[in-house]
Amino acid sequence: MTGQRRGRAPNQADVARLAGVSQSAVSRVISGDAATVRISEETRRRVFDAVKELGYVANPAARAMRNQRNNLLGVHTFERVFPHAREDFYFEFLLGIEERAEETGFDLVLFTSTGAGGDGERKIYRGGTNRLNLADGSILLGVATDRGELARLWYEGYTFVHIGRREVPGAEIPQIIPDYRTASGQIVERLADHGHRRFGYVRDWLELEPYADRRTGYAEAVARLGLTDTSPGHLGMADLDQAWLDEVADGAATAIVVESVRLAESLRDGLACRGRKIPEDVSVAVLEGASADLAGQWASLEIPRKEIGRIAVDQLHAMLDDPGKRAESVLVPCPLVPGATIAAVS
Repeated sequence: MTGQRRGRAPNQADVARLAGVSQSAVSRVISGDAATVRISEETRRRVFDAVKELGYVANPAARAMRNQRNNLLGVHTFERVFPHAREDFYFEFLLGIEERAEETGFDLVLFTSTGAGGDGERKIYRGGTNRLNLADGSILLGVATDRGELARLWYEGYTFVHIGRREVPGAEIPQIIPDYRTASGQIVERLADHGHRRFGYVRDWLELEPYADRRTGYAEAVARLGLTDTSPGHLGMADLDQAWLDEVADGAATAIVVESVRLAESLRDGLACRGRKIPEDVSVAVLEGASADLAGQWASLEIPRKEIGRIAVDQLHAMLDDPGKRAESVLVPCPLVPGATIAAVS
């Protein structure tokens, strides 16, 4: 780069010149303050492109470690999700990560309070420094994913994989993705095989990519099989609609697909108040893996959490062994659980 002395590590001034922005803008973007000061997405992208091209690293110690391996894998979550009990949603992800890391000769570093703010969300960057640099690479998971931090990690060339699909504009981040879309379609097909043609859908309030995948898979199968669904959930309304439950009790739907066990239990109670039973009167399937105490009760999909954790370690290992290899995402099938809540149309 013009004006940069040969052999000198790039600094923020170099990044600013290459990006065509002020050094203060670079500092704000790198420190994570871009949203607060309303720096445009285009400016952020130019800064990150310059960071990637120059190989700029804010922390000199991290820069020195880039060409070293210490056989440490990081695990970072964006909120407080480390399990307090075996029933915790994340327990088996972490179990799979731990088992596979041990088998492949890695130790784990759990980043449990990195950059934690008053809102309870955990940040990777603190004072412009990527705290994950202590590890050779990291596995990231959690619901409250910070897409800005994912983009920055990707632009800086840090080695990581994310468990769960997240759309990050301008960055093709490597992800381990449960295939909810295919499993949701298979659940609809199973209900159709039992003779069901009038369907309903109960939608949760969350607007995240995994839920979008479920909704897409369901809608595609309903359209492909020529089925009928006029439910509020299929039209985009969240939660249970009591007026629609009255219609179901009168035969408007014989099969209902629900996004969570919580909603399925509310549906069961609402139908019972109207003199209807599952599966005798209405078949129900859940697009969520049930907890251990409910396993086998609901017809559902299974989230292979332990397998996903193991795959994440293998994918990270492969990326570390071949830094020049393009990071690719992995789609993991979600098997169906038969359950006891589907019956043939009477």
